[in-house]
Amino acid sequence: MPGVDVLVAGAGGFIGGHLVLDLARQGLAVRAVDRKPLDEWYQVEVTAENVQADLSELSAARAAVTDVRIVYNLAADMGGMGFIENNKAACMLSVLTSSHVLLAAKEQQVERYFYASSACVYAAGKQMDAQTIPLREEDAYPAMPEDGYGWEKLFSERMCRHFFEDYATPTRVARFHNVYGPHGTWTGGREKAPAAVCRKVAEAVLNNHDEIEIWGDGEQTRSFMFIDDCLKGTQLIANGDSPEPVNLGSSELVSINELVTLVEDIAGVRLRRRHLLDAPRGVRGRNSDNSMIRQVYGWEPDISLRNGLTATYAWVYDQVKRSVS
Repeated sequence: MPGVDVLVAGAGGFIGGHLVLDLARQGLAVRAVDRKPLDEWYQVEVTAENVQADLSELSAARAAVTDVRIVYNLAADMGGMGFIENNKAACMLSVLTSSHVLLAAKEQQVERYFYASSACVYAAGKQMDAQTIPLREEDAYPAMPEDGYGWEKLFSERMCRHFFEDYATPTRVARFHNVYGPHGTWTGGREKAPAAVCRKVAEAVLNNHDEIEIWGDGEQTRSFMFIDDCLKGTQLIANGDSPEPVNLGSSELVSINELVTLVEDIAGVRLRRRHLLDAPRGVRGRNSDNSMIRQVYGWEPDISLRNGLTATYAWVYDQVKRSVS
């Protein structure tokens, strides 16, 4: 019998780190792998087998998957919109990791292979309006995804489909919609909107400033899913019966300006807003249609944006305070 219950690729990242902890708490034997040195991982679970390895190399991918029953592949070079728009080639090179981990999983004949895709696979032409129609899974085609990162994710989705069809590899695919929460990237250029807004508000509070910078006019819209909901949905899809890609996100649409107001409410401040109209802003509007995941899995997120942001702001505030003390 295989000696490792679960491999988490990308375990040094935000979602991967939380997933390793959650799986380990369930009593599973977890192999956690990331290319970053261990001291750069967001979280480290001491009961896991923690491995630094570059899974873009086929030999490393094969070694990581050896004796593993279930693979969760969350490994990707990614970040917020500023990073994605300025690092398209780096984002696309993640296809090496996606390909090699999938190939190794097929060779090992794993019980399940879960691939973390993204809402960035959706056609840009369907995301031109802030009051957007929620994106259904079929809206990924005809294909015109986010340049770089989105193309890599869509290609890797297709590989999962064809490995399932041609080799009977039991692949499962979730399209993550803007996951946020504590223990994530909050500074340095890779952070996403919730963490960036929390940091900016915390910096204003701690430094007695009265202004916040907002990328774009702030009317661009998104939905944001708290990490705990993401973990539940991820494992539900991984253990489910459908190989079809499915949205995993909140359908609670909010503008960036409204996101700022929520964080201000949590922090108990009001700040003057300076909009940077030439900054990266991504698509105009994006929201998740959760019809398929409700029908197939009976799932909806439990945690409201306000409650999730309250926990996230408290954590980010502590990080900012430590960094300036």
